[in-house]
Parts: sequence; C-alpha cells; structure tokens
Amino acid sequence: MAVLVAVTCDRRQGAAGTGANVRPGRGEVWVSELTVSHLRAVGLTPILLPPGETDLDQMLSAVGGVVITGGGFDIHPAHYGKAVTARLDRVDEARTGLELALVQACLRRGTPVLGICGGMQAIAVALGGGLLQHVPGHEQAHDPATPAHGLVCEPGWEWLGSEVNSTHHQALDPNRPGAVHVVARAPDGTIEAITVPGASMLGVEWHPELLAQPGSSPVFSAFSTSVQAGARLAAPACSTP
Repeated sequence: MAVLVAVTCDRRQGAAGTGANVRPGRGEVWVSELTVSHLRAVGLTPILLPPGETDLDQMLSAVGGVVITGGGFDIHPAHYGKAVTARLDRVDEARTGLELALVQACLRRGTPVLGICGGMQAIAVALGGGLLQHVPGHEQAHDPATPAHGLVCEPGWEWLGSEVNSTHHQALDPNRPGAVHVVARAPDGTIEAITVPGASMLGVEWHPELLAQPGSSPVFSAFSTSVQAGARLAAPACSTP
C-alpha cells in the first residue's frame, strides 16, 4: 500500500490559448512529472501542496513525508537577516513562507523531509542558516540530466553518488549553515547535502530526479525507506512495497 507524501509546488502564469475562443492565461501550480515518477517508483503517492496552506498540522497528519522541491526562484535574504547584495531572481513569498513553516512543523512532528535544491536551502534557512546570494559557476550550461561536477561525501554517505548536476546560483553559507550537519560538498567546497541531527531530514543541492531512472535513485529510495518506517509505526497495516 503506497503512502501519501506532500510535494511543494512552483507557480507560474499559464500560457494564453490561441484560436477563435477566448482562453486567457491563468495562474498554475505545478511540479515536475519526473519527481512524481520517482516517488511513485519507490512506493509513495504524491499529493500537491501549493502555497496558501495554513493548517500544516492537519495536513501533515494525513501524509507520511514531505518533499520540498526546487524551482526558478530565490529565498529573499531578509529571511536570514541580510540585505540584497548580489543577484536576486524571482521571489515567491507565499511559497517561501509555506516551506519555512513546513520545515518547522515537520521537525515538531518528526515527519520525514526531502529537500531538493531550493528545498535544501529552505531547510537550512528555517533552522537559522544563511545563504551565499550568488555563487558564480554553479549553473551548468548543458542539460542537467548529465552531471556537472563531482561530489565529496563524508564517510558513510558515499551512497549519495560521486557526480551531480548543478542548476543553482545560491548556496548555503559555510560560515552559517544553521542547525544542520553537512554530509557532502562539491570539490570547491560548496555545500551539496545536509541532514538535521535528531530528525529525518535530508537536503541535496542537486536534482536527483534528473540523473537516474525512476526506481534507481538512491536519494528517493532513502526517502522512501524513512517514510515507510514512520508509516509502519503509525499504521502497522501498511507494508513496504
């Protein structure tokens, strides 16, 4: 039996229709189909969590885990007590507010969390960390379905992989990472993966959904193991697929 997991969504303005009928473009919430495919392949059923959710405890009572996805936006430096001093891309305060509150709510409840790219940054900022507002050279020009650089893992974390893609221009501040444990870095020292001591939270700066076929990503498999373990404790009738 698959377990529900909530997946945060990006937002965009939909394209206007063409032809004789009037079909104006309207706002959309969306998530990558690859993310959905990876979650399904490891026995999890994703449900969309768009900005605007207010009763997080009620929502979390219905799911076994949370995925905080990345997207084409930045966390405003005000959230970690800084002024804008470098490049700042699109800001979505409703989404950022939801994701920062979500980290805290999951921490209180012991809900497993997987943060992907900007999702990892949200975990760190929610736990007192700061960001480097622009890291030159970390946005690969080629297709992110192929790696951009190596990965240097702490002992015991080599299963994360040896090469990753890189589509971000912000990164965790190594001098202020927050209440997290760094488990992997890029060869230049950029923080690439974190965990949260005492919690079931993993954040990765890359996009694992682009680097492997659904069902073969160690990141999604590890998240599923964490979610399924929690689900068995809460509902013994549920079994690992």
